[in-house]
Amino acid sequence: MASIDIRRPHGKTHAQARALVDKTADALGKKFGVASEWDGDTLNFHRSGVNGRIEVTASELIVHAELGFLLGAMKPMIEREIEAQLDKRLT
Repeated sequence: MASIDIRRPHGKTHAQARALVDKTADALGKKFGVASEWDGDTLNFHRSGVNGRIEVTASELIVHAELGFLLGAMKPMIEREIEAQLDKRLT
């Protein structure tokens, strides 16, 4: 099983950080068919072959995802897409 771990400082208010995570999740949902829901300050996402979360803290966003066997082969592409979506919204 492959895993993805990404940390990004955000410098945003809590509400702004949550909003950008929502937009990121929407974009990833459309591209990869991922469903998501909030649990406190953590956005959990899932679909067949992937389970993960994006935690919003006062100063950073923490992404963790576990990829199943088939999606593990696509880890570099998935990781790049998550990073690109976050970077686009953090700048």
